[in-house]
Amino acid sequence: MGFTNILVAYDGGQPSERALDHAMEMVRHYPEAKLTVLYVYTVTPIAVADSVMALPAAVQDELLGEAQERLKAVNERIASLPSAKSELLEGSPGETIVGYAERNQCDLIIAGSRGLGAFREMVLGSVSHYVLQHTKLPLLIVK
Repeated sequence: MGFTNILVAYDGGQPSERALDHAMEMVRHYPEAKLTVLYVYTVTPIAVADSVMALPAAVQDELLGEAQERLKAVNERIASLPSAKSELLEGSPGETIVGYAERNQCDLIIAGSRGLGAFREMVLGSVSHYVLQHTKLPLLIVK
């Protein structure tokens, strides 16, 4: 028996592109599996002197627009799969991925690793590391 509810943590970078490729291949082998591609964008407040301010609305709109464009391309890629969808959420990426997977009864999370240069290339990116430390679900990290 294979996985039936696969979640791909996607941010548009090369490692997450490879994670999506791998997930799509898995779904082709397990046609009963559902695939969800989750893109989490963050609107981080900025620090100015001794205070913290929200990003201007125009910047927030630009971040949302970029996220929507990336998911548009994802939707074109996954359109041929029978039970595939994408989701766009705002929040802390690691926490949002883990929470989404648990709430939606996912049975596998697939995420890309992050290349950080020669010295640290075997170290996971911060989001992948957070998910690894906080999920009880199987997690596949794709290089």
